[in-house]
Amino acid sequence: MFKTSEIKAYKNNPRNNDDAVGPVAESIKQFGFKVPIIIDKNNVIVAGHTRLKAAVKLKLAEVPCIVADDLTEEQIKAFRLADNKVSEFATWDFELLDIELDNIACINMSDFGFLNVDILDDELEKQMEYLTQDTKTKKFIVKLTFTTEDEANECKDKLMSLGYENVDIA
Repeated sequence: MFKTSEIKAYKNNPRNNDDAVGPVAESIKQFGFKVPIIIDKNNVIVAGHTRLKAAVKLKLAEVPCIVADDLTEEQIKAFRLADNKVSEFATWDFELLDIELDNIACINMSDFGFLNVDILDDELEKQMEYLTQDTKTKKFIVKLTFTTEDEANECKDKLMSLGYENVDIA
């Protein structure tokens, strides 16, 4: 365990993570600090800037850390970037995600950025009923705002599964 006050953010961290601090803090609050921060021999963060910000927000005095003292300076720089970048290659299987979310009853998953799919389904059905009443000669533009790209893509996929075409994300 390391004191949060002794851990230093990497000054050239190119990742903008302020929007993720709240959900990460909520995750730590509900489940505990399960993923250690990775630091170098000088206590500078290699991976885990958001976790440190969340720990500070929660006023945690200490957090678990792994010291990456087996890496060269160049490897540390590369790992800092790779650790964040590789997660961008993962995608969601929305059918399996819906099943998993349906099986979580007592935890508010919107705290972690997940939409309440049942509410989304109900709202979309209401909108679809309205829009399909007389759309043969009319075109409608519906603007929705989401906090994450995943939410926008989830809504787009839902609309397309209902038969709507030309669903764009801007």
